[in-house]
Formats: sequence, C-alpha cells, structure tokens
Amino acid sequence: MTGPAFASVGLGLASAASWGAGDFSGGLATRRANVLGVVVVSQAVGLGILVALAAARSEPVSPTATLAWGSAAGLAGAVGLVALYRALAIGVMGAVAPVTAVLAAALPVLFAALSEGPPSMVKLAGFGLALAGVWTIARPEGPAGRAQGLGLALLAGLGFGGFFILIDQAREVAPFWPLVSARATSSIVTLAIALAGRQHGWLPARGILPLVALAGILDVGGNAFFVLAAQAGRLDVSAVLASLYPAATVLLARVVLKERVTRTRALGITAALAAIPLIAA
Repeated sequence: MTGPAFASVGLGLASAASWGAGDFSGGLATRRANVLGVVVVSQAVGLGILVALAAARSEPVSPTATLAWGSAAGLAGAVGLVALYRALAIGVMGAVAPVTAVLAAALPVLFAALSEGPPSMVKLAGFGLALAGVWTIARPEGPAGRAQGLGLALLAGLGFGGFFILIDQAREVAPFWPLVSARATSSIVTLAIALAGRQHGWLPARGILPLVALAGILDVGGNAFFVLAAQAGRLDVSAVLASLYPAATVLLARVVLKERVTRTRALGITAALAAIPLIAA
C-alpha cells in the first residue's frame, strides 16, 4: 500500500472515531436539551474552530465555486445532523447510528463507481463486509427498536451521504475554507429553523454546554479527517471507513450508558473491523 493510500486509511479511521464520539456526545446532550439548541451551539463552536484553523494555517480563501460546493455540503449535513441527533435522543444509540452509517456509506460508493471507476474486487469485498457488519449492528431487536427513530435515521443517512459527495467536490490543497463554508451554511440553516419554531428555552442550559461544545469539537474533527482522507485517496474508501463511526458510538453507549451489546451486534462489529484490511489493500 502506497503512502497516500495508507494515509487515507488512517485518516478515514480517525474520522470514524471522532464522528462516533461526537455523535454520542450530541445524542447524550439531546436527551437533556432541545435538539435544535444542541445543533446550533455545537455548529457555532465548530465554525469558530474551523475559522481559527484556516487562519492559523494562512490558507488562501477558496474560489467561489469551491465555497459553493462547501455550502451545499453544509446544507445536506445540517439535515443529517438534526435528524440524527433527534433519532439518537428517542431511539437506541447502538441501533440508530449504524442505520444512518449504512446509507451514508452506500451513496458515495455508488457515486465513486460512476465518477472514478469501480474499485478493485478486494476493496469491493471489504465494502460489502463493512456494510454487512454495520447493518448487523443496526438490526432492531424488537418492534419498538424498529419504530423508534428509524425514519429519522434514514433521513440522516441521506444527508450525510450527500455531505460526503458534495464536500468531495470541494477538495483542494487547502481543506479548511470549504469546511468553513459548509459549517457556516449549516449554522445559519439550523439557527433559522430554531428561530422559526419560536420555542422558548431552546438553548441548552449552562450545565450542558461543555457536552454540547465537545460534540461540536469532535464533529469538526471528523469533518477535517474525512476531507484529508478524501484528498489522499478515493472517495468511496474514505466514506466507508469514516462510516464505521457507529463502533465508537456503540462502545461509548456500552461503557457510559450500560446499553447492552448483544452477540449479534458484537459479530457485526467484528465483521466491520475485519473489513478494514480488505478496504486498505
């Protein structure tokens, strides 16, 4: 495996770890506060971090077309984030997040096959094993698990899959300004939705703000690692590896919330992990 390909795999897995921890933090905060308030504040935190990173690296501002792709990605990501956080709040974290991940990974794989050419048979086998593993993790264990948050999880998957595809169109040497554009758009959209609802007390309480800020920081980390991974390799490889984030969500839910990890879900996690060397081949 060449240096760039190795870097793409490592960055994709880093994106998965950061996103998984961020989704756990955001979902946990949403159980204690209004979902829109959590998203608005976490997005604002992330926007500030991205602007600071772009300024610290002295990155030149991206062309208008690149920023437009970033904005479109931000709109898709905002839809996905609001839907996911709400689904995590009302459903079982260990089931909701993987459903989203399967759809979010499948869309870029199909798009990359059309735009970049089909991947090797070994990588395809890895994709199939990873998606099967994530789906196994996601299988509802009863009627209640199937109903709670499933529709929102599917909507989130469409949003995140769209984000992967659109932000990939904005990739260039300077990675942070397209992400600034994406985060600014998603921040504006979520704030507008929150204000349009005219709900009182939608902002998170002071005691929850550290958890919300952590969700924003980790989400930014996932975004940055993904863009860097896509720059170093193929979109489908980066997207599938990044979409393994439910493993981190499930692990944290098990440790912190004592959610049960059944043998079936443990098998799914094992399959997803076994897929990594095939994808990296």
